[in-house]
Amino acid sequence: MSKRTTSCIMTTILAASALLCLAALAGYYAWRYVPLRAEASFGPASPGLGITQRLYLSIRLLQQADDLLRPNDTQAAEQPFQVEFGESTFSIASRLEQEGLVRDASAWLDFLVYSGLDTGIQSGEFLLKPGMTPIEIARAMQDATPTHVRFNLLPGWRLEEIAAALPTSGLAFSPDAFLLAARDPAVNHPLLQQIPLDGSLEGFLYPGEYLLSRDLTVDEFLTTLLDDFQAQITPDMLQGFERQGLNLFQAVILASIVQREAVVEDEMPLIATVFLNRVAAGMKLDADTTVQYALGWDADSESWWKSPLSLDDLQVDSPYNTYLSAGVPPGPIANPGSAALQALAFSAESPYYYFRAACDGSGRHTFAQTFEEQVANACP
Repeated sequence: MSKRTTSCIMTTILAASALLCLAALAGYYAWRYVPLRAEASFGPASPGLGITQRLYLSIRLLQQADDLLRPNDTQAAEQPFQVEFGESTFSIASRLEQEGLVRDASAWLDFLVYSGLDTGIQSGEFLLKPGMTPIEIARAMQDATPTHVRFNLLPGWRLEEIAAALPTSGLAFSPDAFLLAARDPAVNHPLLQQIPLDGSLEGFLYPGEYLLSRDLTVDEFLTTLLDDFQAQITPDMLQGFERQGLNLFQAVILASIVQREAVVEDEMPLIATVFLNRVAAGMKLDADTTVQYALGWDADSESWWKSPLSLDDLQVDSPYNTYLSAGVPPGPIANPGSAALQALAFSAESPYYYFRAACDGSGRHTFAQTFEEQVANACP
């Protein structure tokens, strides 16, 4: 073999050795320093990852750092996000991207696996902001106790029924604290000017579904409901009440009775005209629901609205018993919804002074102009 050939071989071996050394150094750097860089940016890796998997995910996260460390939109409002029981992380990631909460679902999934948070996501509702980074969102979803809860106040509930829904609501204050604050309000709200000094907030707590902070105080809770009520009462509605000869408090009283008497919403305006006609004629309202309110809790039916009423019930001594007392009762009997309030403000004229439940079980009513017609409408 010539010296020239030998020299070429040695050069090749040295070059190959150098490349191997460089590769080894690069591999050592990647094995040693890439995970450290990832940990500095994204926190510690899950101890359940193997060396190769940790290195691979560290590289992936560093390549996608911009999608993980920056919020998608710092100006957008908070929005609720529901994680269903048993929902896959792939489905959650896809929906987060669709709703603009994360920029890249794949990058978010890589972070979940890297950090070990993929097995800790809780089902439930979370209040998220696009101003949160994807990493903050992932960590927020590890908390089984979201900071906000939903509270649904149904039309026609009285104060005691609202109180009964509080223990399972997730709100911090007790039913007793609510009843005390609602019956003797100390909140500073313009609507209190419409309520007699000895009156409660019954009737003015607007029904609806609310997304509320878990640590809301009872006064903040009441203020939220009062604000929503006030927002529903438009100038046109106030003019409508005035045309009926009613101030706001009287209108709410009658709306609460309509709310409890009506089963089918589209009958509310007609039921409202019956009560308005009776008030205008100086007649008693003869409303079963006001007697139910006066009776209170019925242990036999385990309800605040006893049904059916007996003849003795109709003799209960109470200013809320509209079979004995003429005019409107001293206060609302429940918290009416928008439809009942609208029915009082914009009720159609009718000649009716009576109504009773129809005999077909539909929840509808038959209406009559005279007592004789009312008797004739009785079910066989």
